[in-house]
Amino acid sequence: MKIAIVTNSKAGSGKAILLSNKIRDVLTSLSISSKIFLENEWSDEIYSYGFVWIVGGDGTVNYFINQYNDIKLPLCIFNGGTGNDFYSLLYGNITLENQIDKVLHSKSRTIDVGKCNNRYFLNGVGIGFEGAVAKRLIGVNKFSGKTSFLLSIFKEIFKYKEQEYFIKSDEFTISSKFLMISIANGTRYGGGFHVAPLAKPDDGFLDANFVYPINSINRLRYLPVIEKGKHLQLDFIKYFNIKKIIISSNKIIQAHLDGEYLENFKLEIEILPSHFNFIY
Repeated sequence: MKIAIVTNSKAGSGKAILLSNKIRDVLTSLSISSKIFLENEWSDEIYSYGFVWIVGGDGTVNYFINQYNDIKLPLCIFNGGTGNDFYSLLYGNITLENQIDKVLHSKSRTIDVGKCNNRYFLNGVGIGFEGAVAKRLIGVNKFSGKTSFLLSIFKEIFKYKEQEYFIKSDEFTISSKFLMISIANGTRYGGGFHVAPLAKPDDGFLDANFVYPINSINRLRYLPVIEKGKHLQLDFIKYFNIKKIIISSNKIIQAHLDGEYLENFKLEIEILPSHFNFIY
């Protein structure tokens, strides 16, 4: 058994590299061969290992799946970043020792991945208001959990203006203004906002969450509701499953993939079922 430990030395303000060293020490004590690959050392050598353990947050995981989008080795994630939503979805609240033991003694299972304009994502795509929030976080030193996300939200919540989108899928065609649109593979992002509480990362579908325009007071009122995933029955929200969707606009669309900002006039989003293998 050979394990590649891939990490980002900047993730979690240095937490990831400390955790990587601790994991390597545990594996060494178990007589298991491993090697740490820092972000500037990721190469095709990783394909020669039997397993890949990713140590970092959602940003590190997103960077990995885009660089190694064809990898079929068993993967797992260790909580080493500021935003760890996909880690939490797969592993919940577990100690490091128990997670290592679980990963060493479990078989891998397939996980779907989303694709947006040739970029891959595990959690989801946040469009509109969420994209504006993500743009604010570019270059900002992030706090753990949802703190940075909340601070950015409160800076945008009163000023953001809804945008009109043209939306097409196999099921429907819509032309309307929306506050935000979430296309999710996982249940949560932003450090714990349950935007798609019914999503399953292995069901072959993406969960689409459309939020129609609401005033600033209601934005404040319903933010905690969305955070808890209790928003699906609200009359200004539409929620359904899709496999592919095209979203375009006459204005630049602000969006994020797993928290990583992007912008374009057109987003083509689809699900790739059973694309990666994760041990969880």
